[in-house]
Amino acid sequence: MTTKPLHLAFIGGGMNSAVGYVHFSAAQLDNRFKVVAGAFSRDQDTNTATAQQWDIAPERTYSDWRTLIEQEKDRVDAVVVLTPTPHHLDVLTALLSKNIPIICEKSLVCGTAETQALAKVYDPATHFLAVTYNYSGYAMVRELKHLIAQGTLGQIQKIHLEMPQEGFKRPPDIAGKPAKPQAWRLQDYQVPTICLDLGVHLHHLSSYLLEREPTETCAQFANHSDYPGLIDDVQMLLKYPDGIHGSMWMSKTAIGHRNGLQIRVYGTAGSATWVQLNPDELQLQFSDGRREILDRAGQCQYAHQFRYNRMKPGHPTGFVEAFANLYTDIHQGLTAYQAGIAPKNEYVFGFAQAQAGLALFEAAVTSNEQHRWCQVSS
Repeated sequence: MTTKPLHLAFIGGGMNSAVGYVHFSAAQLDNRFKVVAGAFSRDQDTNTATAQQWDIAPERTYSDWRTLIEQEKDRVDAVVVLTPTPHHLDVLTALLSKNIPIICEKSLVCGTAETQALAKVYDPATHFLAVTYNYSGYAMVRELKHLIAQGTLGQIQKIHLEMPQEGFKRPPDIAGKPAKPQAWRLQDYQVPTICLDLGVHLHHLSSYLLEREPTETCAQFANHSDYPGLIDDVQMLLKYPDGIHGSMWMSKTAIGHRNGLQIRVYGTAGSATWVQLNPDELQLQFSDGRREILDRAGQCQYAHQFRYNRMKPGHPTGFVEAFANLYTDIHQGLTAYQAGIAPKNEYVFGFAQAQAGLALFEAAVTSNEQHRWCQVSS
């Protein structure tokens, strides 16, 4: 299959966005894509400055995303949607109506009411829609999935995921300036914004590693910040098929955690721990007392591939590289789609994954309100 760079247009993702530059860098890191057009920001100064910095031709820089769609629909291979989540539905609907392939930053939309609206125009048989859950792009997370699948940890019994951050208590300082939360993140929607922002990652990682969706949840929401009424801390207990139990904790008010993403998986024969701040290592513990630290220089059975080793071990891979791994997978899926072949890449997730995650967090809303376990709708 060809590996020629495919052309992208961005909607959103300007210089002042949280993830625009990450997508721009990751998409082009392995020469799989080239960003050639964009409507990067509604603020025209930011829009123009972004285009200039990224060497986008003035004639392919648009002040309105609707104009971009009309002008670029036959000139690009896909459009990357990087606007705030509450603005996704209108953009996605317009792109789907033109049958333009879509790469969308999580969360796809704000709740199941919007997924139901999207389902009326989305056809999985004819549309290409990929949602970027980048944490499963880390090489050692993929190594962990491989170990689980081949039974190294035995029968899985428990999974615990957490993603504590401190941004609502201690905003991050970037280039000497405090990065205040974006306005859309300071209100809740059908699904609380913290779940759209952090929770969908935890859901994705659990379903990715276990290949199962949670069936029940018992949740507790809290507000610990100075933003009244805003949910900023979520704890959830989970039940999965086959007797697997789990938990998720996400927080914006956990002082000391810049981004404390951690995965712990326990089986009948062993357990594994992965911490994002130490991304190239996977800690393994076995029932006979053995302990191992597996890294990219060790006896990896999956992460040893050349594509995950742009730089030799000892120079840790990170966030942008994980995104780049995902973009390589999306390239494979998109070129298959263009050739009329059903995409079959295990790392490209779309509408169904987004829908399942939003259903989980709506069940969590009900659980928190009614103080009971709640079924997750299928």
